[in-house]
Order: sequence, then C-alpha cells, then structure tokens
Amino acid sequence: MGDDPGRLYRLDGVAHIARVINDEPRRCISSVRRQQGMRLDERLNDRWFRLDEPIVSAFVERWRLETHTFHMSFGECTITLQDVAYQLGLLVDGHYVSGCLTDFHLYIEGGRPAWQWFHELLGVLPPENQIQKFAVNCTWFQETFGECPDGADEETLFADKSGNRIHIRWLPFVARLDEMGGYSWGSAALAWLYRCLCRVANRHVVKLAGPLQLLQSWIFWRFPSFRPPGYDAFSWPLASRWSGYNPRISNKGPRVQMARLKIDLLQPRDFIWMPYSALDVIYVVHLEVLEPRHTMLWRCVTSLIYFAVVEWHQVDRVLPQFGGVQPPLHPALNIDFS
Repeated sequence: MGDDPGRLYRLDGVAHIARVINDEPRRCISSVRRQQGMRLDERLNDRWFRLDEPIVSAFVERWRLETHTFHMSFGECTITLQDVAYQLGLLVDGHYVSGCLTDFHLYIEGGRPAWQWFHELLGVLPPENQIQKFAVNCTWFQETFGECPDGADEETLFADKSGNRIHIRWLPFVARLDEMGGYSWGSAALAWLYRCLCRVANRHVVKLAGPLQLLQSWIFWRFPSFRPPGYDAFSWPLASRWSGYNPRISNKGPRVQMARLKIDLLQPRDFIWMPYSALDVIYVVHLEVLEPRHTMLWRCVTSLIYFAVVEWHQVDRVLPQFGGVQPPLHPALNIDFS
C-alpha cells in the first residue's frame, strides 16, 4: 500500500452512534450516556477536532488485516478495547450490537412490516427517492426533522463510506431506548473500525469510513512525535484532549511522505506502551470504566460483533500495552484466514 508516494485516503465517517435526526432516535444517544452515568456534553464529534488526513493515511498503510495490528519497526501495536474505553468513554461489557431485518417481528407486536414500524416510531415515511434498499438518506431526516432538542447529538459512530445514509436496522434500538445502556457499544465501535481498516487493504479502495477520530486520538496518545503541540490539558473522555485541533489542508501529498518516513524511523522509545497509567489520567477517568467487569475484558482474545461484522480482538499480540511480556506469537486468529 505504500508504493504510491502520493496516496492519500479520503477519510469519511467521523466518529459516533447511528445518525438520526428525529427526537426519538436522538434519545438513543442520551439514554446511553445517562445509563452510563456520563454527562450529555461528553461527546465526540467534529466540533472537537478534525482529522489529519496525511497522518491517518500513513498509519493505515501499516495495518495488517490478518492480525488486526499495526506492524512497526519495533513490533506490533493496535487499538484495543482499553483504548476505546479511555478515548471515547464507551463501556465494553454488555449485549452485542446485532440483529437483522428478519428479526424485527421479535420486537413488533403482530409481526408488522419494518417500514410500517418505521412509520409508527417516527410518524412519517420517506418518499421512495430517499430510500436506497433499507437505508434512508440523511438529507431527508434533516429536512423532515430539522428542529433539534436541547442536548441532542447530531453525529454518527457507524457511518458508511458515503457518510450520508442511515440503515433502518437501528429501529429495534430506537424502540427500546431504556435498554440502550446495556449494549457493548465499545466493542461494536472497535469491530467497525477494524473492518474499515481491513477494507482499505485493497489498494483500489480510496475511502475510509468508521470512527476515525478514535484512530487519530490513539495515534496522538501513543506516538508523541505525531502529537500536535499545545494540547497538554485533557479531560474525560480522553479524546477530548484534541478539542479544536484543525490541521492544515495544504501540501497533503508531501505530508503523507513525511509521515511515512517518521513511521519508518520509529524506535521502541517513541511508542508509549501504557499511556493510561499516569496519575493525572486516572484522576479524570470515569470510575465506571475501571470496574472489573469492564477491565477484565480489555485483555480477552475474543470476537467483536457489530451486526454482520465479526472481528478478532487479538490482544495476545500486544501484551506490552498491558504491562506484560510478549511471548512468541501464534498464528493469527482472524476468521477470514482460518
């Protein structure tokens, strides 16, 4: 992937939970935050910081889909459930985020069709020209539900590469708002990021979707040499540290090449293996994130599920990130290579 000196991925799909522009779906996000005991203003969106495309593009080239790790000169490293918990404040213990249209009858009394349920929940149906299979254009939501209630969140965590459509598979979650806090949104976000990174292993793919601000914040926290200056203060969640960061948009091609060169020259001392062990970090962390029922999952080699996406969490390859010693590596567990 690094053969083209000017290759720059188009980065779409800024980070957060199903984009919906109506009062009821917005309560999904609010419900998750309330049940996790977090303030509603603790959210990650494009008002916090923008993506530095050259840096992210250079790191994407180091991703290996068979191991779900970044291969560096000093060894392997990756984004884990621990990083998701600290960076986004999303809990990882709970039900997996999944389901399909054929399961809708389990949640709809009388087994009504999905689009009829859509009409009952939202009060209106989109016209046919605003529907693509089972996805609705965001522009229709914006035009139909333009008024936003106080405290609502407009962003998405699981955007596709277009970044402008919402799949109606989210309807069961809209209908069961009181249960939103019982899902493992952290593992779903990480599964989606893994899948999006794996997709761009195909050199013909030039668009990268997914929670990219999670990836960029992870880079800044783990690799100080790539960190923008002047962002020494931080709060919870930790990704908010880069609030207001707005990278320059000129000279993207040369900046990609410079980022590649910096990555090639990295030494073990240039990577922070345990950035969350500092006392000033522990001081701002939400205590629920540190409960054993969550922390015990951070080190588990397990599958991450987000609807039809299933990816392996292969932390056995990056044990130094948890203060351990790395033993000889075993073959990768990625189900696509079994």
